[in-house]
Amino acid sequence: MIVPILTLIFSVKAGAQEERNANLIKSERLGWEYEIRAGINLGGTSPLPLPREIRKIKSFNPKFNGAVEGVVTKWIGSGWGISGGLKLEEKGMETGADVKNYHTKVIKGDQKVEGYFTGYNSTSVNMTYLTVPIMANYRFNSRWKVRAGIGTSVLLGGDFNGYVKDGYLRNGTPVGEKVTFSEDGRGTFDFSDDLRRMQWSAMLGCSWRAYRHFSVVADLSWGFTDIFKESFKTISFNMYPIYCNVGFAYTF
Repeated sequence: MIVPILTLIFSVKAGAQEERNANLIKSERLGWEYEIRAGINLGGTSPLPLPREIRKIKSFNPKFNGAVEGVVTKWIGSGWGISGGLKLEEKGMETGADVKNYHTKVIKGDQKVEGYFTGYNSTSVNMTYLTVPIMANYRFNSRWKVRAGIGTSVLLGGDFNGYVKDGYLRNGTPVGEKVTFSEDGRGTFDFSDDLRRMQWSAMLGCSWRAYRHFSVVADLSWGFTDIFKESFKTISFNMYPIYCNVGFAYTF
């Protein structure tokens, strides 16, 4: 009894697999290509150019931020194609810098002070986005293709926090009352609630097909807009997410 049942199950699965393969072959002949990509985002969130308030970068940790994406490409002839996708990705970093007259708002004990800080500033950024990239593709041959386009991202969750130490803050103005911060008396900040919900980015990437179904991919995304809401004025300069995704793709 078991053998006939197993034979029936495998026959159904084999038939379904054959039908699936036939559909994929038909789609490929019509110019459709389906991919699943996975990789890591390496980069940072930075002002451009670096403002005079940031005197020296003391440390930088780009983190290994995961990303997974589904992509559909329609090839329209002469090597050109249009692709759309849906990507779940993380973008984050940790950095430490010596700053001078850096406008910020910190908490020391039960006191909240805003003003101009001189000393050491440590920042941690973590953001999770759902991104929709729309790209123009060009295929040089069966192995190499490049792409460029734009992406729209929705912030699913994020943190922007850190601390200051080894310095002082001028309360209110650059010549205001001095509030001192030592190693044991750090001031902390958290601007997570001020992160912008929508982000637009320019995108540029390439793929190299190593095997029939597997490719190596790299994509650069460069944010157009500040990561903070327009109403947020505590940090006096814009900060842009600039990340390179490196990973692999499986083509069906």
